[in-house]
Amino acid sequence: MSELRTDRSAADLEPALARVLQAGTYVSIGFVAVGTLLLLGGGTSPLAGGPALTVGRLASDIAAGRPEGFLWLGILGICATPALRVVGALLGFWRRGERNMVVVAILILAVVGAGVITGVLAG
Repeated sequence: MSELRTDRSAADLEPALARVLQAGTYVSIGFVAVGTLLLLGGGTSPLAGGPALTVGRLASDIAAGRPEGFLWLGILGICATPALRVVGALLGFWRRGERNMVVVAILILAVVGAGVITGVLAG
C-alpha cells in the first residue's frame, strides 16, 4: 500500500510543479504586459531604459497605476517562479523521504540565493 502511495505522490509531484511554473509565468508576463501598456500609454518607449527597482514602492506604484510597479513585479515574478518550483520540489521530496533530493534542492536554492545576493551587492 505504501509503495502505491509513493508511486502516486511521485506521479502527482511533477504535474503540480509544472503548474507552478506555468501559473507563475503567465501571471508575471501579465504584469509585464500591463506595465508595458501603461508605459506606452504614458508616451514612454519601453526601449528607452527603465526605472530603478525600489521594492518598498512596489505596492504603492501598483495601487497608483504606475507602470514601473507592474513591470518590476512581473520581472521579479519571472525570476522567483523557478525558485518556487524548487521549493515545491523540496517539500515533495521531503514528504516522500528522499533525503538526497532534499539536499540537492537546498543546494540549488543556496546557489540561487547567492546569485541574488551577489546581484544586489553589485548593483
